Amino acid sequence: MGDIDDALDRAGQEVFTRQPPRTLKGQIGFLMKQLKTTRAVAAEVGVSQRSVERYRKGERKHPPKPIQDRIDAAVRARWQPQVRKRRQKQAATATGITVETRAQFGYTAPIGSTDDGRFRRLTVHLPPEYARRLFEAREQGAGDQEMRDIVAEGLQEVYFKDGGRRANDLEVSLNNIDYFDVSF
Repeated sequence: MGDIDDALDRAGQEVFTRQPPRTLKGQIGFLMKQLKTTRAVAAEVGVSQRSVERYRKGERKHPPKPIQDRIDAAVRARWQPQVRKRRQKQAATATGITVETRAQFGYTAPIGSTDDGRFRRLTVHLPPEYARRLFEAREQGAGDQEMRDIVAEGLQEVYFKDGGRRANDLEVSLNNIDYFDVSF
């Protein structure tokens, strides 16, 4: 996974209409409904099958922090998939996405018309076309570089070229990402 894929996961979790279970017993119960067996839950969170049984019965209520973090992540990854899909569809067809990043951008343009690549902090709303392309690329298993190229193209058109009003020959690439966040 890359920076953009992680950001899309976080954005998907921000659209929940209800909060996922908070208690360990509730989380394990939810994972049992999703994965069906204690063996599958144990494999998912990286513990023994017996530990899952203890968590499920309430015999053990406080697992070590790394295990609790893996349980939380497994629950959040499976929580409200229909709500996520609906919001992604809305972003891809109507509302678009907002990208907030601090990254180093590279530029290619006629000689003497741009400065060297440097870190910039940007918050830009990208139209639905770029959201759709980003979601489709992610579903098809695109790598981090492909998704960076889609975001860079969107930022190039919306921010750097200002919708075609300036810098027509400018090509932008997204090089080093220091921070990346998405909302939709």
